[in-house]
Amino acid sequence: MKNHKKEIQEAFYSIFFVVLIVSILVSLGFLLSSKTISILFGNNIVITLILPFILLFTSLNFVFLNFFRTFQQMRMYSLFMLLQSYINLIIAAYLVISGYSIIYVVIGVLITQILIFILMGLLLIKEIGIKVPKFRNMKDYLSFGVPTIPTTLSFWIVDSSDRYVISILLGTAFVGYYSPGYTLGNLIQRIVVPFAVILPSLLSPYHDKNEINEIKIFLKYSLKYFLALGIPAVFGLSVLSKQILLILTTPEIAIQGYLITPFVALGALFFGIYGIFSQIFILEKETKIVGLIWIIASISNLILNILLVPYFGFLGAAIVTLFAYLFVMISVIISSFKYLRFDRNIQFIVKSTFASAVMAGFIIGLNPMGIISIILTILISIIIYIVILLILRGITKQEIELFMSYFKSNP
Repeated sequence: MKNHKKEIQEAFYSIFFVVLIVSILVSLGFLLSSKTISILFGNNIVITLILPFILLFTSLNFVFLNFFRTFQQMRMYSLFMLLQSYINLIIAAYLVISGYSIIYVVIGVLITQILIFILMGLLLIKEIGIKVPKFRNMKDYLSFGVPTIPTTLSFWIVDSSDRYVISILLGTAFVGYYSPGYTLGNLIQRIVVPFAVILPSLLSPYHDKNEINEIKIFLKYSLKYFLALGIPAVFGLSVLSKQILLILTTPEIAIQGYLITPFVALGALFFGIYGIFSQIFILEKETKIVGLIWIIASISNLILNILLVPYFGFLGAAIVTLFAYLFVMISVIISSFKYLRFDRNIQFIVKSTFASAVMAGFIIGLNPMGIISIILTILISIIIYIVILLILRGITKQEIELFMSYFKSNP
């Protein structure tokens, strides 16, 4: 047990210090180029001086999060994922509504990342202690881990740059219109979190034993059940966006921002599909491919936001986000064919989409208003979706039992 703890310490701290060094170098590059980069933020030099520190702590926080995920500490992983997502949102929303400038929003994001870094760091030190690594097996760590840094940074750019561009080009008021609808649609990304957390530890033993058919079954049903939840969620959130935002925000924000939700929700669905297929690259230790795809997506996303937002407003930013996730999804799927192919069950996608469309039609016809009416409508809509899917034999009892048996028998 003691030797096992030392191995964990060696692996974790080797990876942590490498990520720390690389992140510092990248952040220094941003700082040295701050005057040039500030052009993207309306020549606001303060923002460009803060962003490198946000990128630094975001990268380190993902190292901590991956520790919790690797050792299946689901509560800790989920807790800090939620903290990262919602504390940033709450702080940004409060500052924007209170009339503070974008600089204060960026400072709020930085403070949040630092606090989360401290909390996770203390928990990890308590669990595994502190150790100066000897950097054994660094070739394997670097080939696998270094490409995840641009992936993390690029994902952050795709996920966040639209709000910065909107703030600079349109003003902070438009961020207030945009963010609630964006957050509502982005809830679908949370559906893929359990798959992203569980799959690496489930698939690795089968990959080590070269049991490829078992991996294919896991991926097939993971994709299927994610889509079984994600497709109706896209339809449901899209048609209920205005009503939900009227409850959670002001009429002005709801009327201005409800059209954002469908684009972001569909983009989040594409991101979830990417999350399933990306497991193949993790198994094959080919994370550099995913990193390159995200770099292309982030650069394209930033450029297109700058070009389209002045002409199409914040709706243009939502469309750009959708196409960024579509590009990532298609690129990862096509690239994965080189290593492994599994049944993507196109028939089920068609059946689920049809059932979701019928469900959405019911919601539109009912047009619920008020929280009680919306909750009842959602419950009835879920029943309608499930009944139609069962009638179409989209999901069978045997499939559910087979999928659950693999989780129970997982070594």
